[in-house]
Amino acid sequence: MKISFSNKFDSEDSLVIIYSDKNQLLKKITLSGAEKNLIEKVEKLNKSKKSFTEFFNIPDGKNIKKILISKTKSKFEVSHTEALAGKILSQLERNNIEKAVVICSVDSNREGLFNTIKALTHGFLMKDYRFEKYKTITKKDFKVTSLSFIFQASQSEKKNLETQIQMVKGIYLTRDLISEPANELYPEKFVQLCNVLKKVGIKTEVLDEKKIKSLGMNALMGVAQGSVKPPRVLVMKWNGKKDKDFSNPLGFIGKGVTFDTGGISIKPSGGMEDMKWDMGGAAVVAGLMYTLAIRKSKANAIGIVGLVENMPDGNAQRPGDIVKSMSGQTIEVLNTDAEGRLVLADVITYVRKKYKPSLMIDLATLTGAIIVALGDRYAGLFSNSDSLSNKIYKSSINTQELVWRLPMDNKFDKLLDCSVADMKNITGTRGAGSITAAQFIKRFVGDVDWAHLDIAGVTWSKRGTDFSRPGGTGFGVRLLDNFVKENYE
Repeated sequence: MKISFSNKFDSEDSLVIIYSDKNQLLKKITLSGAEKNLIEKVEKLNKSKKSFTEFFNIPDGKNIKKILISKTKSKFEVSHTEALAGKILSQLERNNIEKAVVICSVDSNREGLFNTIKALTHGFLMKDYRFEKYKTITKKDFKVTSLSFIFQASQSEKKNLETQIQMVKGIYLTRDLISEPANELYPEKFVQLCNVLKKVGIKTEVLDEKKIKSLGMNALMGVAQGSVKPPRVLVMKWNGKKDKDFSNPLGFIGKGVTFDTGGISIKPSGGMEDMKWDMGGAAVVAGLMYTLAIRKSKANAIGIVGLVENMPDGNAQRPGDIVKSMSGQTIEVLNTDAEGRLVLADVITYVRKKYKPSLMIDLATLTGAIIVALGDRYAGLFSNSDSLSNKIYKSSINTQELVWRLPMDNKFDKLLDCSVADMKNITGTRGAGSITAAQFIKRFVGDVDWAHLDIAGVTWSKRGTDFSRPGGTGFGVRLLDNFVKENYE
């Protein structure tokens, strides 16, 4: 969809009017003929303080085919305005409107109006994403091709808006990666698709199978050994502070299981096709790093993702195998379908030892138990730091990418103790599956401030959300970008 900005309204396309409770600027909008009655109706509804989105046909209008009226909150909120844009876009599509002009009349303060337009722009583009690259025979869905804001932007505002438009690429990259089928996206291909990061100033390093083995990442290798697709670890470095020594960066770690059959502990066949997005955590980290670079974040950040495919094979890891992780700790693998935590164990150890990050946040589609607990609305948050948790929670409210903190303690941790190794990868009990998975990861964190986001329920939506169509949501990119912006720049 093309987003543009114009100084005047002279279109034959449909019109969208967005206004707020306290708005008086509708009186200044000059429309001809039958449209005057429409403005009166808008003002009447405005006084009734009803929230609505409605289309009106203007049969005798000289220029306008249809008008959509939508009321927003009088107090500006980014997430509300972005969600409103998504609802408006859905309305335009339901009415087969290909092009529309937007008059945003919400605030007499220019800064407030500009912020609203910026949020609407972002919201329209987030909702507009589609993954249709493999559609060839069936007709592609109807879509809105262009929206034009009536807004006379200064040069600095135009530059700001362009950055806002470009930042959506980070979310799109995450959704692209999540949406690709596993025959097209495997560890090596994931790395190739992330080459786009180099164009915006991110330095990348790829650890191949030989390097992974030499580092002693045996927990990660154990997951990968059943697949013909070799593993990779991708390191993404953004030096926003321009430091020569790149000391104590923010660390973001992602689970990248490009397809998860469960291995020898194989999953049921029903729904297994969804396991193409078990690399959702890695996709979020890539999209976040892209976003930080596009907006030229002033923070230093390191992104690292462990990329494997978990397959059943004559060479696959068996239940009962014991592996020695990069940290030196040994793990009895009781269930090969609890593989993501094995990948994270080695990758977290690597980034902690090599880059000495000031904090670490890992993201993973880790457990089905988190979906039982929180559904598809909240991600699970686990942490060893109240301060870090509070910062993440505040950003979740700001972006409406919601998280909910769950408990961790020593008694949960003891459930992982093992008689033949330092730990086992599952407890063998039915309860607290998400919590004990987080406790497992915590054993590799050391004394660094750390948070774990279990995004299994929010990575993919069959119904769509306020910010996305059915499919990959990109959950986590905006959350962590806001987290960085609000706390570390």
